[in-house]
Parts: sequence; structure tokens; C-alpha cells
Amino acid sequence: MRRYRVAFALIVVLCASTLGYSYVSSPASAAVASYERQAELPVEQRTPVVPPRENVTVVAGHGMKGESAALVAFGPSGKVLYHNDTFHGYFDVDPVKGTRTTVEYVAERNYAGDGCNAKCTISVVERVNLTTGDVDRIYSRIIPQDRGANWHDVDRIGEHRLLVGAINTDEAYVVNTTTGMTTWEWSTKQAYPISGGGPYPADWAHLNDVEKLDDGRVMLSLRNQDSVVFVDPRTGVQENWTLGADGAHDVLYEQHNPDYIPESAGGPAVVVADSLNDRLVEYQRVNGTWQQSWVWSDEQMKWPRDADRLPNGHTLVADTNAHRVLEVDRQGDVVWNLSFYAPYELERLGTGDESAGGPSARAADLRSRGAVEDGERVETSVAGFTPRKVVNSISFILPLWMGLLDAAVAVVLVLTVLAWAVLEYRHSSLSVSFRWPVRLR
Repeated sequence: MRRYRVAFALIVVLCASTLGYSYVSSPASAAVASYERQAELPVEQRTPVVPPRENVTVVAGHGMKGESAALVAFGPSGKVLYHNDTFHGYFDVDPVKGTRTTVEYVAERNYAGDGCNAKCTISVVERVNLTTGDVDRIYSRIIPQDRGANWHDVDRIGEHRLLVGAINTDEAYVVNTTTGMTTWEWSTKQAYPISGGGPYPADWAHLNDVEKLDDGRVMLSLRNQDSVVFVDPRTGVQENWTLGADGAHDVLYEQHNPDYIPESAGGPAVVVADSLNDRLVEYQRVNGTWQQSWVWSDEQMKWPRDADRLPNGHTLVADTNAHRVLEVDRQGDVVWNLSFYAPYELERLGTGDESAGGPSARAADLRSRGAVEDGERVETSVAGFTPRKVVNSISFILPLWMGLLDAAVAVVLVLTVLAWAVLEYRHSSLSVSFRWPVRLR
């Protein structure tokens, strides 16, 4: 029995030490703490926490269940310019036209006030001056929290009009922020059968991105249909423009934040964070079809959710489950990076909204890296879940400091403690008699 106790004790100590080291040494955990500390200091006392870069970089962090979600802006020198963690999740962030350091962002948090008879969420669009910290509420709704997330993207299309992508209702609509009236709406159910995608109605289409194009069309990302669709506001979906298809994972696999590159910049093209394929990918429109023109990945990439093409041909990336932000140059080299917990979307101010100021991969002669040839990646699926999806789902719910290896160590620790307890119990002289009254002997 003594040998077993020594073995169990050694395993417990080893596992606990490993987890403790990961906790205190996690780059993402340390980064989050440093950004918070710097934001509490007067501006003149702050020091650089990330490498310098031209212009302000704004990062919206999704977090997980309220843990470490934050909107953080880094100045050109690498100092924290702005920090806000009052919400449980930050998503879309866009520069405000005609300003230098003002952005609008989408965020949400739990709501339990008047008008809510159950568990609710308040989703908001707010405008913040990153220099002064002044915040204005532009638009908000209280939403019953019974269908997953709510808004991940809102696109401003006029002084008083917003194009909203509503995950909770699987629709896009235009709202007048002055009157609160909806002036146009489109539902995914108009074009897709409910038999596809995710579970209906809990998280069916997961419409996570909307973009109003210069020609009047609306581009939308239907994550659970693995598709980017183009909608004419009058006639509906333009099927010959659809990129991807439900279950066609070699093209797109539960993508996020596609950005349209117009013909004037070398398009039509779409650069996409191809999330569950763990890559960035771009498709060029050629003779009425979509052809892959660029792909980028590395060994660390895990569930990226934003890729913005900059005017200089670089690509700015939010790599969510790898807890990092990076900038990739034309040759495919990482030239700038920082640690950040679960980044969802980002903006480099002064370069245009998302990829509006950047060229297509073909026009900029970008070099692909980490490309996967068609047919090379084959994954089995059980009830709609592939190994890649399971791994990323686990990564997403783990604590800030814990990686997959740490999770495995934690499982070993728990099983060891349970096995030790059972063994001690079996060898104990203490037993329970179930005759009334209960007696110990």
C-alpha cells in the first residue's frame, strides 16, 4: 500500500507543479495583466508593452464567459492607449469616418433588469474616443439569451443607419438609430433549409458578419452553412456568387469575418478567416467562379477569426485560440505580434475599414504559406463534429492560462486523486452499516 501512496503522491506533485508553472508563465495571462496595469496609470507614466507599429491598433477580445474580455488600443509606440473590460464580450470594431482615434464597437453583457423575465443579454453599439475615453451609446437591444450569441458585426451605412447581423434571429436588418425603426431585413430562412447548418433554432446559421458593398449588395457570413453569400436587397441571394457550401470544408469551415476586396484593388476577391481549417484564405473571382488565390497558416494557428488586408499588402490577423495578434508581410513572414486573450477582431486605424484599403493577394503578389492541397486533409465527422472542431471547442472553454496539454495534465490529476481516494477507502477499516440507526464500525 505504501508503494501506491508514494506513486500517487509523485503524480499529484508533478501534475500540480506543471499546472502551477503554466498558470504563472502563461504569455496571454501575463499580457492581459500588463495591459490592465498600464491602463490604470496616467498616460505619461505608461511604458511600451507591445512592439511599435505605425498607427493605432485596436483589438476586440471575445474572452470566455466574461473572463478577460477587453477592448484594447495600442498606440504607435506600443503603449496602451485605451482599455475597456466592462462587457462580457467585444466583437466588431470599426473606425469612425472623419476621425483619427474614434471607433465604434459591438459588445454584450448579461442583463437582469426591467423587461427581462428570464436570462437576458444586452447587445450594444458604442462609440469611443480612444484618446479622451468618452463613450456614447449608439444603439442597443435587450435580447432573451436562449439562442446563443447575439450580434458579432454591425456595419455603419449612413449617419443614422446601421446594418446589423443578428445571430440570435439568423437575419440581417437595417435600423434607423434615431427612430429605432427597421427599414430593411433579410432572413437566412428565405434561402436555406433548416435541415442544414447547426441545430435549429438554437444556433442554426450563426450569421456572424455583414458588409454593405459599394454596389448596394450585402455580403454575409453564414458560419454554420460554411458559406459567404451575396444578397441583392431587392431580389435576394445571388447564388452564382456564393462562396462555399454547407459541409464543403475544403473550401470554408465555419469561417469568420470575410472582407470584400473590390475590383479597383485587384478584386473581386474575398479574404476570410477560415476558422476551423486553422488558416487564412483568399478567393479571387475569375470568369464567374471563385478560385483560391492565397492561403496562410503556421503550426501555432488555432481558430483565427479575423484577417484584414492592409494597404501595404500585409495581413493583420486575430488568432483566437492561439491567443495572439499577428501581422504577416507579402512574403508570408510574421513581422509583428502580441499576446492577447481570445482576440475576435482588430483594426489598424488610418488604413480603411477592414480590408477596404488593401489589395488582393493576386494584385500584391502575396506568397502563400502552410497551404494544404485539396484532398490532403481528410477528417471523419460524428454528429457534425470533426476532431478539429472538438479540439477548438475544448480550447475555447479552457481558462485563460490553460492549453490542451495542461488540460490533459488536469485530467490526469483528477483521475489520480479519485483513484487514490478509492484505494484508501477500500483499505480502510471504516465501513458503514445500513441498519437503522446508521452506525459506524
